[in-house]
Amino acid sequence: MHAEILIVGTEILLGHVVDTNASLIGRVLAENGIDLYQKTTVGDNRGRICRALNDALDRSEAVLVSGGLGPTADDITRECVAEVLGCPLEFRQELLDHIARRFARRHRAMTENNRKQAYVPRDAIVLENRNGTAPGFIVEHARGRVICMPGVPSELEAMLTHQVVPYLRRAFAVTAVIHSRVLKVFNVGESAVDTAIGDLVDSEQNPTVGLLASPGAVCVRLTAKAKTVEEADRMIDRLEAVIRTRLPGLTIGTDGAASPQ
Repeated sequence: MHAEILIVGTEILLGHVVDTNASLIGRVLAENGIDLYQKTTVGDNRGRICRALNDALDRSEAVLVSGGLGPTADDITRECVAEVLGCPLEFRQELLDHIARRFARRHRAMTENNRKQAYVPRDAIVLENRNGTAPGFIVEHARGRVICMPGVPSELEAMLTHQVVPYLRRAFAVTAVIHSRVLKVFNVGESAVDTAIGDLVDSEQNPTVGLLASPGAVCVRLTAKAKTVEEADRMIDRLEAVIRTRLPGLTIGTDGAASPQ
């Protein structure tokens, strides 16, 4: 399967908040063997959110949305999802009860606008928020699955790890693994490395090859998809041997990283 991310929040576009959610989602999806092809960030504008969601559904089987589930006037993600998918919002009393209990435990008064968070698209699967008031939800639609999570990082992380990833693995029967290894090539420029192995980068075969310049070294990322980590490792071993023969006399170190799909 392949997925993409839609991050909602004008504060991110203005640079007032650093988007750590996208990197977390990307890392967790990779660790669980789910291909992520694109990320879009959009401000709190209904028309632009709807267009971005429409475009994402044209490309991907699952769209993971972060942000815009709060109680304020500019939290409009749920309304946009309902509009794009043609699923009207419905009130869930159990969600309002959950929100009220959280406020009561903190000895705080719940304001009327929090009632907004008890609405989700019709027939949506509710994702429990164990760290906040905004529930997430999943809408299963003919165009694809839309998975909405809060923008607060601690709330998103728990929901993603304990509910969203298990759901995706079941829904799409994800059983393979994604495994990566990073080679660090020293004392040479990125252009020289590209000249030697650029055809491997362009081939887009399995394993794939990617280049990244970093201080003091050029990183060559080898990523394989296979049934097991061991099988992926063997695939990467063969490709690494080819790369080393094309870069003779250079110091090459490794920095491995593994991820189940």
